[in-house]
Amino acid sequence: MAVPGQRAGAARCRGRFPLLLLGLTAFLLAFGYSLKLSPLIEKISDHKDFKKLLRTRNNVLVLYSKSAAAAESSLRLLSNVAQEVKGRGTISWIDCGDTESRKLCKKMKVDPNSKEKGVELLHYKDGAFHTEYNRAVTLKSMVAFLKDPEGAPLWEEDPEAKDIVHVDSEKELRRLLKKEDKPLLMMFYAPWCGVCKRMMPSFQQAATELKGKYVLAGMNVYSAEFERIKEEYNVRGYPTICYFEKGKFLFHFENYGATAADIAEWLKNPQAPQPQAPEIPWADEENVVYHLTDEDFDKFIKDHSSVLVMFHAPWCGHCKKMKPEYEKAAEFLHAGSDSPGVLAAVDATVNKALAERYHISGFPTVKYFKDGEEKYTLPHLRTKKKIIDWLQNPEAPPPPEPAWEEKQSSVVHLAGEDFRESLKKKKHTLVMFYAPWCPHCKNAIPHFTTAAEVFKEDRKIAYAAVDCAKDQNHDLCKQEGVDGYPTFNYYNYGKFVEKYTGERGVRGWIHHVHANP
Repeated sequence: MAVPGQRAGAARCRGRFPLLLLGLTAFLLAFGYSLKLSPLIEKISDHKDFKKLLRTRNNVLVLYSKSAAAAESSLRLLSNVAQEVKGRGTISWIDCGDTESRKLCKKMKVDPNSKEKGVELLHYKDGAFHTEYNRAVTLKSMVAFLKDPEGAPLWEEDPEAKDIVHVDSEKELRRLLKKEDKPLLMMFYAPWCGVCKRMMPSFQQAATELKGKYVLAGMNVYSAEFERIKEEYNVRGYPTICYFEKGKFLFHFENYGATAADIAEWLKNPQAPQPQAPEIPWADEENVVYHLTDEDFDKFIKDHSSVLVMFHAPWCGHCKKMKPEYEKAAEFLHAGSDSPGVLAAVDATVNKALAERYHISGFPTVKYFKDGEEKYTLPHLRTKKKIIDWLQNPEAPPPPEPAWEEKQSSVVHLAGEDFRESLKKKKHTLVMFYAPWCPHCKNAIPHFTTAAEVFKEDRKIAYAAVDCAKDQNHDLCKQEGVDGYPTFNYYNYGKFVEKYTGERGVRGWIHHVHANP
């Protein structure tokens, strides 16, 4: 049994204990013990060390804090971020409350004391200050930012998209479909997709207006990890919007130009898309162009002394654009009594023997035949006036510039049959998918070639190119998600990692490879 003096002493000890605990906590915080600082976070206090960090790393997010205590919650989150971006980005911490670090903060003109929470996040790119991090302070947003500091914020960061259900994984999707009783409209999208971006404001407005009656959700399925989802719901392009009832997929919604009102109206009576009428082949349309085949081509060319032939493909946008000009020129020549020639066309996707014989690798390809023999290839004839003017005075076109793959360079030119096997041999490969006629591709080619030269001695790194205009590459380009030119994809030992969306230039392409050790 304790005597009164002992009880009083115990009470005094209990009173002091919280103070001792607070003091110990402050001590531990001061020395960083309670923070459990990740080894991936670089704590910097010296100005020379900081300059070296910025000189040797090109993608650095720095946490400045007024004290160790103020940094604690941020560092917990940043430890997870550092793990996710390992090898691609660097996280650093500068405690401006520390005596030595205070000088560094002053030199960098950073004062986290002026911030509400006593912390400030600044990003440095290529050795210089880039921007203040002002996006959502979440693992997903920070990882996305460090993977692409120039990229747009995630869809869920838009405050207007608060009523969209944002799905991040296959597991989340399955859980949503299982538990949700309300009709659900799911947009499968890619972050770089222009049509998706134009559609999103209408989609999120509809989500707000229909809240409680319907669920509108979004899922970025561009990554290779979602191949099973894309296969299951027939995602062949972006956006693909699927309608579900009680977890069961019923059909696609395909009105990509829809307003919020259109979406709401459709949801009142959802129906499967109406099948589109098949496109009428050009040869079956009424026109004065002679449509030739593998069977009648040679006879026609022999029977007509001056023939211009357009080799085309039904899916080719440039062919469709040229078609009315070609028809007008044909009508003009057909009406004249002294015509300098006739216009013919060949569907190269059907008449493959002709396409192979004349080495047709892009569309449209225009060739001139004189007295039964091929004489010229004429890439510049695209309008009625140019066609007629040239036929009235046929002459050799200027010599074509050598194709990119014919020029000596360190870029590896790949085709469908050897694509995957070639990539498996390289740790890092940046692939440019292009079309020879594309102006943006033409501008990019010399810079991409220069970037390839930098790594020509490194057997682990390759800069490669695929000509999507070639027949043998059509399926490959579609399979690799190419829907515009140029498209740049990054691969690691043959596995697709991500679409490159950074700066299109020598510096950007070099730094992208450097950032993936």
